[in-house]
Amino acid sequence: MFMSCYKKSSPTPDFFLGGDLSYVNEVEDCGGVFKEKGQKVEPYKFFADKGSNIVRIRLWHTPDFGNYSNLKDVIRSAQRAKNNNQYFLLDLHYSDSWADPQKQLMPRAWTKIKNLEILGDSVYTYTYSVLSALYLEHLTPEMVQVGNEINIEVMQHPDSTSEGPINWKRNAFLLNKGIAAVRDFNSKNNTKIESMLHVAQPENAGWWFDAAHKNQIGDYQWIGLSYYPKWSKYNMDQLNATIKDLKLKYGKRVMIVETGYPYTSKNFDGANNVLDSGASLDKYPVSPEGQLSYMLDLKNTCKNAGCEGIIYWEPAWISTSCRTKWGQGSHWENATFFDAANGNEALPVFKFFQNQF
Repeated sequence: MFMSCYKKSSPTPDFFLGGDLSYVNEVEDCGGVFKEKGQKVEPYKFFADKGSNIVRIRLWHTPDFGNYSNLKDVIRSAQRAKNNNQYFLLDLHYSDSWADPQKQLMPRAWTKIKNLEILGDSVYTYTYSVLSALYLEHLTPEMVQVGNEINIEVMQHPDSTSEGPINWKRNAFLLNKGIAAVRDFNSKNNTKIESMLHVAQPENAGWWFDAAHKNQIGDYQWIGLSYYPKWSKYNMDQLNATIKDLKLKYGKRVMIVETGYPYTSKNFDGANNVLDSGASLDKYPVSPEGQLSYMLDLKNTCKNAGCEGIIYWEPAWISTSCRTKWGQGSHWENATFFDAANGNEALPVFKFFQNQF
């Protein structure tokens, strides 16, 4: 029996379908409006009504730009997710800004730490304290990513280089500290939070998880993958084979926790589009119909391979007056689920959430 502070969102879905909605609070604070048939909709409720059952939310340690993706903002987002009976995947970056396949910079608060044991204790304490804060708010996540797109060595000092081989002794020690914090939190609080390790692009999963296994990273339940055709060498058939191989070798559950496809090549606000013209695939025209077709085929591919879910990255990052480090507006408005050319009207891609196979 779970304690009262741990509330499951709903019965476990057969297949997880959702979005990373980390930008929504900021977008709305900057005046962003989402619509269906010309009428304003509340985004968290709208996604849930369309069939979403999970929300992914990122957390930065001490954000170095703006007042979002901090713990206060995550609590706000998690409350919105739970209010709409969504599972909650917490994405711990262990950084003050984006952690990704090219950079994994430790938070500024940890840069004076020279001793690996002390750094590991910091990772453990931070992870445990975040879960405790969410638990006290009755917002315990069902899943926690111990790192984000951790293709390279995690929590590197800003003065170090991201090039060169991974120091797996250090890498495994730090990741196991994060996993241990989740495990110990569960033991103390009678919760069942599941841990996930997340690598970008399926072609990197084989060698990475092989090395992780050899270096005794364990006690995690999920393998998370980013799959962006623009940056991946693998087509969907190869993705299918990779998922099957990962499940067979490591006995873990697999989920695509990031993907995206543009519905237009137009730039609406001057901020560069991350998924530009180079993101198109021959089989899927850059159009609302092509975006939906890509997502439906990806869903069928994943389901057939034994993958257990897909989360679309930032389907609600519409253009507003908000600024990033790189400019004003959204760098993703041409790949959201809302039509920037039509007052942010909901696009056909929402049919992707209809869990039918």
